[in-house]
This record gives sequence, C-alpha cells and structure tokens, in this order.
Amino acid sequence: MNDLSKDFETGLYARCIRNSKKVRWDIDEDVIRGRRFDRSQKYLPDGLSLAQEFPTLSEDEKRFVSQIQGRTYDNIFGLVERFINAKVLEVSRDHWLGDQVALEALIRFSDEELKHQALFRRVDDMVGESLPDGYRFDIDPDAVASVVLGKSTWAVLALTMDIELFTQLHYRQSIEPDGNLSELFKDVFLYHWKEESQHAILDELEWKRHDATLTAEQRDRAVDEFIELIGALDGILQAQAAADAGYFTAKNWRSIETAEAEAVETGFLKAYRWQYIHSGAAHPTFMEVLSGLITEAQGERIGAALASLN
Repeated sequence: MNDLSKDFETGLYARCIRNSKKVRWDIDEDVIRGRRFDRSQKYLPDGLSLAQEFPTLSEDEKRFVSQIQGRTYDNIFGLVERFINAKVLEVSRDHWLGDQVALEALIRFSDEELKHQALFRRVDDMVGESLPDGYRFDIDPDAVASVVLGKSTWAVLALTMDIELFTQLHYRQSIEPDGNLSELFKDVFLYHWKEESQHAILDELEWKRHDATLTAEQRDRAVDEFIELIGALDGILQAQAAADAGYFTAKNWRSIETAEAEAVETGFLKAYRWQYIHSGAAHPTFMEVLSGLITEAQGERIGAALASLN
C-alpha cells in the first residue's frame, strides 16, 4: 500500500472515531427513558414483517405477528453481535503495534457492540413483559459464535458487513418512516443505527485489508465458507420461524387450522429470510465491495446459494 492510500485509510478510521464520540448514547438516559412497550402498537414495520404475506389474518393478528417478529429481530441482533464483537477484537490484533488510530476505532467498535448486546437483552425482557408467556428463542449465542468463528476471517467479515449494512437499510427504509410503530421500538433501532453507520465503514476497511493478504486459492475457499455461513444462518431462521409461528398459533385469540398454520409459518420464514439474508445481499454497497473482491464464477456460486433460499 502506498503512503497516499495509507493516509486515506487512516483518515477513515479517524472519521469513525469522531462520529463515534459525536453519537455516543446511554441505554437508560437516551433510549429507554423509563418507557414500556405497548401492545396496542406494532413493533416491526410491514416492510420487514411482510404483513402482506399473511392475507388470512386480521389487522389485530398482523399486529401480533409484528410484535413476535420484533422480539425475534431484537434477539437475532443480540445473537450476531456476539460473534461480530469477537471477530473485531481478533482483527484489532493486526493494529496493536501499528496504526493506533485504527486500533482505537476498532476498540470503540467493540465497546459499542457490547453495549448493543446489553440493550438487546433489556429489550427482550421488556417485550416479554408485554407479550403472553411461551415465546422461545433457544439459540445459544456462544455456540453460534463458536461455529461462525471457526470459518475464515474473510467469510466472517463478509457476513459482518452484510449484517451491518442491512441494519442501516432496515432503519432508513422501513422503521423510521412508519408512523404506526412503537416509539420505543423505533428509538432502540434509531440509536443502534447511529453507531452501526460507523461499523459498516470499519467492516469494509478490515475486509479489504484482510483480502489483500490472501492467495486466490484461499479466497476461493473463503467464498465457499461464506456460502456455508449463509446456509447456517438460514437453518437458524427456519427453526425460529417454526417456533414463532407455533407461538402465534398457540396464543392467538381464535383457533387456527392446520393449513392456515402452515401458511403462517411460511410467512414467518419468508420475512426472516428477507430481513437477515436477502436485504443485505442485495445492498448496493455490499454488492459493490463483494464484486470487487471475487471472480464472476465465485459470484455465481453465491448467487445460486441465495436463490435456493427463496
């Protein structure tokens, strides 16, 4: 890397530090502010819950779906931020005895991810107080992180950037403009979005920096591992869609027959695949960065894997 490119990168790390300091927030003072969740309101917007995929349900039932999905949305973020934080700390090692500006940016990233996990645990408890008993999210974040971190750094950073970008997309396009959502739920993801905006920049810097150290063969294996991670994520989504659909059917105020229950589960899975896989994979920035690192044939492999999850 020439000196000009190095100075440019250091400037980006420094900008992330400045922005991190500017948007810094506190869970209780800025986000929660003594409020509670209200079941008369939606938690997740129609653009994410895919309310149109539940045509047999009433508006009240669709609101219940949005509340269940909102709780899972919160829990999925708590889940993925466990392995994201571990990987950020790992790659920060490359800067320990080098660029201290980059190191500070990544340490702030890690600190913010720990705070986000604490926020999501709080939100899960609070949403649980507003919904009927029986909701289940039985996925161990440490076990998932162990599997994910067993893959190559390239694959994990690719998945991480994908996630960080779709969180921003979800907030800007669906959560912020929906005037019918719980204001507390909106604020949770407003403040989350403020810090994730810096994280996505750091993800790109670290992913490209790591990619430059790989051989063509190593990168090709990493592409396969990225595809494996997408498949593993889809397995989690399938299990949670079944659990959430079963919870909806059991706690709904009318009896739901088998055919409709199956359609509800299909709707949950379609929504979850949109939220956590397809919306990120289609993000223009992700597509631009990914296409700059891989061959056309590798891109076709990734595209085929994504198409199989429709």
